[in-house]
Amino acid sequence: MKKRNKKILIPLPNYGFDPTESSVPWMYLNDAGFQTVFATPDGKPAQADIRMLTGKDLGVLKSVLMNDKNGQRAYAKLEKSSEFHHPISYEQIDWNEFDALLLSGGHDKGMREYLGSALLQEKVAGFFDAKKPVAAICHGTLLAGRSTSLKTGRSVLYGRKTTGLTRIQELISYYLTKLYLKDYYRTYPELDHDGKIVTMQDELVSYLESPDDYSKGPGFPIPLGRDKPGNFTNGFTVCDGNYLSARWPGDAHRFGHEFVILLNGE
Repeated sequence: MKKRNKKILIPLPNYGFDPTESSVPWMYLNDAGFQTVFATPDGKPAQADIRMLTGKDLGVLKSVLMNDKNGQRAYAKLEKSSEFHHPISYEQIDWNEFDALLLSGGHDKGMREYLGSALLQEKVAGFFDAKKPVAAICHGTLLAGRSTSLKTGRSVLYGRKTTGLTRIQELISYYLTKLYLKDYYRTYPELDHDGKIVTMQDELVSYLESPDDYSKGPGFPIPLGRDKPGNFTNGFTVCDGNYLSARWPGDAHRFGHEFVILLNGE
């Protein structure tokens, strides 16, 4: 009997996901022969963050902030795929039908319907509770952190080690662009009751058993070099059992490569 190809779920928001963080890991999965299924809130094709895709409004920092040429090539392939244009809805997700889960990121305000969906968080928790492989990058780690295990009543990341977008990465991008992009780089620009900025890293760490379970990875004060096909030197990931995490688009190739390794049980 021919062995069934593993089936990977990739949920996205209607708008605002990062093109590199979605398309590069998808490309590695696709090239390895895995079946991928996308999901959106209403079952309609998702749209990537136009600024990250084209550099629109990014000014002199365009070449540094937008997706690079490798990301552009991967996204062009993704856009031509049938599965990307025929997603299911969040409501239709049955984690029993999938072998693994990929959670990509993005910082546009459109990500809120993905990050804040109680329905999607419930589905994500199902994957973790069933001990299925889950890979999360950037804000995708926050979606994982917000998902509550039905078995423990805690975040599915409690007791696990993870990385994710760092506080300094978020704040530097915000302060460098706030004059002309305002709070574009702050998915959640609200302050806490003391008037302090709360970053994605701050919230992510709050779901962990210990602050030491979060790793910001190499690069001071922030990682600048991106990894690329065949050269994962600049990429950084954390793997804890069947959970793999990464920080930003610059880790996407190592992240995709290592997710394939995890899925193959190597």
